Amino acid sequence: MSNIAELDKKLNDAILSGRAMEAFEELYDDNIVMQENAEPEYRGKDFNRKREQEFFQSVEAWHGGSVLASAVSGDVSFSEWTMDVSLKGVGRIQMAQVAVRRWKNGKIVHERFYHK
Repeated sequence: MSNIAELDKKLNDAILSGRAMEAFEELYDDNIVMQENAEPEYRGKDFNRKREQEFFQSVEAWHGGSVLASAVSGDVSFSEWTMDVSLKGVGRIQMAQVAVRRWKNGKIVHERFYHK
């Protein structure tokens, strides 16, 4: 599967069905660079795997979420998300974010999240 729109949908569907880490292993490049807003970049699959696992371990309950819109332009995909989660020590929060993913050879090489 090399169509970026199909790959992006596959990832989004995996996240929504609780298989985010499976999709991470399959769809993220070994040299992935991830970033939150304007924070420093986090480099490498091993380091980002640990960050992703820590996030999912902090989720106490998943109350729902959806992809409101998505688009592809060249080798870049965009998806707008809403999520309703309870985080340990934080409580229930509503999250809204846009994920921008840059793809190469069927893998995400850069992912940046924009959120408040």
